[in-house]
Amino acid sequence: MHKAGLKAFGKHLRTLRKARGLSQEQLAWKADSELSQISRMERGIINAGLSQLFKIAEALDIHPKELFDFEWEEEG
Repeated sequence: MHKAGLKAFGKHLRTLRKARGLSQEQLAWKADSELSQISRMERGIINAGLSQLFKIAEALDIHPKELFDFEWEEEG
């Protein structure tokens, strides 16, 4: 995924998390993840593996496809 896509995904993940009233720490706990990993995903620094994305979707109580329901503009 391109850098712009990672940043857009992170922004979308943050929006989903906040809409459910969860802190990064709470999402990390519910998704069996590290707080730093959630933080880096939300900032668009790292991408997550498929199994991690399924855990995040479950923690947010959404279908995994909702994690990718966002748009972004390609760079360059």
